[in-house]
Amino acid sequence: MLATSRLADLVATFKSVLVGYSGGVDSALLAVTARQALGRDRTIAAIGRSASYPADQYARALDIARRFDLDLVEITTGELEDPRYAANPTNRCYFCKQELWRALGQVARERGMAVVVDGTHADDHGEHRPGRAAGIEAGIRSPLAEAGYTKEDIRREARSLGLPVWDAPAAPCLSSRVLYGLSVTPERLGQVEAGEAVLRAAGIHGDLRVRHRGDEARIEVLPGEFPLVRARGVEIGNELLALGFSRVTLDLGGYRRGSLLAGDAAVELLAARD
Repeated sequence: MLATSRLADLVATFKSVLVGYSGGVDSALLAVTARQALGRDRTIAAIGRSASYPADQYARALDIARRFDLDLVEITTGELEDPRYAANPTNRCYFCKQELWRALGQVARERGMAVVVDGTHADDHGEHRPGRAAGIEAGIRSPLAEAGYTKEDIRREARSLGLPVWDAPAAPCLSSRVLYGLSVTPERLGQVEAGEAVLRAAGIHGDLRVRHRGDEARIEVLPGEFPLVRARGVEIGNELLALGFSRVTLDLGGYRRGSLLAGDAAVELLAARD
């Protein structure tokens, strides 16, 4: 990374830092930049683990931590035990982040870290992100946003650093796939995670989601992936039915962020129980 990186220059002003780290490109760039700017003794990458955290993302997070010699701390978070979170209102993320920053803030205090940061960036402003309020209340800083980094900036700089996730699809928590108002449970999160693994195993690339709508698994993929989903529709549909769904559909609106807040798009039925 160039010494003139805006992010590196900003992070270098911190006495020490704990990074809320998930293994996605945003937090990975932030953690690795902090490690290089401040050194290992002044940088912690902290993971909050629960049933909502995808296993494949955890594996990527561990790989990056090994490659770049991050001081990695893992904390078990209890957001699923909070009835406000489990009820899955539209501000569910607020309760998740409230628990995350409580847990990671305690680690920062115990380890003497001066600043706690997250991976919020400039493109996040204006989107539906209720969890951001919890970060502000907890005094969490967002160096990527402060430095004016867009997602494009992040991917470009991550690539220059050799981060293997520089072009990885967005991977928010598994709870983001569950229809608002439908309770979040470990069982439903497991269905979502297994369902998305089915799609990846079928060769589907790019951003994708299995939206949990109770009895229905609604598949969102990029429109260019529709032919593959249809070609393997019977196989995919049967595998998702085997996970406990009664109906499997393809969302003809394609993958899009925030679809659970939008009106229903047309769907195509792939499979249903008799």
